[in-house]
Order: sequence, then structure tokens, then C-alpha cells
Amino acid sequence: MGLSLKEIQTLIKEEMKEFETRFQESLKAKGGRLINSITAHIVKRKGKQMRPMYVFLIANLCGGVKQETYRGAQLVELLHTATLLHDDVVDEANYRRGFFSVNALWKNKTAILVGDFLLSKGLLLSIDNDDFNLLKIVSNAVREMSEGELLQIEKARKLDITEDIYFEVIRQKTASLLASCCAVGAASSGASAEDIEKMRLFGEKVGLAFQMKDDLFDYGMDEVGKPLGIDIKERKMTLPLIYALNNASWMDKKRIKFLVKYQNENPEKVEEVIEFVKKSGGLEYTSEYMHKICNEALSILDDFGDSTYKDALIGLVNYTIQRKK
Repeated sequence: MGLSLKEIQTLIKEEMKEFETRFQESLKAKGGRLINSITAHIVKRKGKQMRPMYVFLIANLCGGVKQETYRGAQLVELLHTATLLHDDVVDEANYRRGFFSVNALWKNKTAILVGDFLLSKGLLLSIDNDDFNLLKIVSNAVREMSEGELLQIEKARKLDITEDIYFEVIRQKTASLLASCCAVGAASSGASAEDIEKMRLFGEKVGLAFQMKDDLFDYGMDEVGKPLGIDIKERKMTLPLIYALNNASWMDKKRIKFLVKYQNENPEKVEEVIEFVKKSGGLEYTSEYMHKICNEALSILDDFGDSTYKDALIGLVNYTIQRKK
């Protein structure tokens, strides 16, 4: 069945409170009013902090929360925040979570440098405490995220992305970070190498499902979430569109690719692509695939004994596919 998001937050309330104090402390710089103003802005716009939640839930499931667990959660959140600052510059985004982005308020150069500062804070936190096993897990995720972004940029130029390449892109770009959170949670609790790998795979599958849910939002499946057609405007080949093209006639395939490549700024043409995908069954296909991946994630949890923390993780998997934004 799983717990609700509110019940999950209550379950690890103390861990998250302690984490929040440590995370805010790790953002501070010695001297320098500018960087402290920016990090205060970052703290103010924080989201649900799902990644640290996964770290603490899995640590509790696998052996218990230790000091290393708190540092692992800090490391993940520091590196994640750094990548968000860099992403906003790359995407030329002016908003994040309803707030002005750092690059919108302080310009690109400053945003990149603050991202680098947070990256260094995460690295030093691990090095100073000899958490090399955690650093290895998270550093691998950062490399994969960069490779995924570059692969997506490369394929967007020709729109020649296949389903296999799509899954490789989202595995690297989105799922690798959540996979590292889950592996960090297990590793910090003293879990076996086998259980660490199981938790990494669990996180990867949840991350894949999370991205597929985002893909569905772009077509207004729940009529909420991000604005319609953003992925099409950015020439991102998501699973609903890939499925639609794979099952289209040669003429339709050529026409839709032309619209995505050359008329993606025209609202009427974007709407035409959206309708084409809806009629093709692309949304149903993606939804079924998403549920299949989530069931695979849940089956991994079967290897672990029943507990409130296991129920919480089941609840988070359900939240991933039921969320409204």
C-alpha cells in the first residue's frame, strides 16, 4: 500500500531537520557577502527535498542512519544544487520553483561560479571525512548526468533518437542522480555490496519512471504541471513522440519531424504535434511503460524485510507516478 507523502515526511522529520541545519551550514562561505546572499536565496527556494528523503529512508531500511548518512545527504544535495545552477544557465531559464533563478538575478558568470563553489564544498565534505565510497558513487552520477545532457543535445540536432537512446539519455541525465542517492543511503548504513547495488538499481528505475511522468505532463495528460509542448519547443525527443513516430507512415513521420525541427516556435504547429502524439497512442504507451518500470522497482523491495521504512519507499514510488506536477 505504502505511506502518504505527509506520513513519510513525519517518519523522517528528525533526520530531515538535522540535515537542514547541516546543509545550510555547508552553504556558508567565509567572508563574501555576495555568495552568502545567493546561498540564502537558494535555501529559500528549496523544493520537497526528495533526494535526501531517499537517502534517510534507505539508510533506515538497510541498517540505520549514521553520521556518514547525514554527510551523504549533504553531498547529494550540494552536487544536485550545483547542477541546477549550471542547468539554468545552459537552458537560459529565468525561473526555478516559482523564484527568479540565480542567473536571472546575478547573471550567468556568477551562477556558474556559485555552482562550482557548491561542487567544491561537496567534494571537500567527503574528502575531509574520508567518505571516499560515497564520493565515488555520487561523482559517477555527475559524470553520467553530463554525458546524458551532451547525448541529448547531439541527438536533438538530427531528431534520430531511438527508444534505446531515449532510455540511455534519461538513465544518465535524470535517473543516475536518484540511483546515487539510494546507493549512498545503503552504503552509509553499512549495507553489503549486494544490497547497495539493489538500492542503486531501485533508484534508477524510480528515476526513469519520474522522467516518463514528466514527459506525460508535456502533453497535458493531467492538465497540470509544466506548460504544454515545452519539450517539443526544445526539440527534445521524449517517449510519447518516439512511439508516435515509430508507428507513423513515412509521410507523417517526415511531416512531424519537420514541424519539430523547423516550426517548434509556432504554437499551432506545436499543438499539431501534440494531437498527433495523442491520436497515435503515445501517451498510453508511455504510461504503461512507466507503471511497468515502477513495478520492477517495487519488486526489488521484496528482498527486504517488512518495515515502516519499506512502506515509505513504496509510498514514494506511488507518489512518483501519481504526482500532479
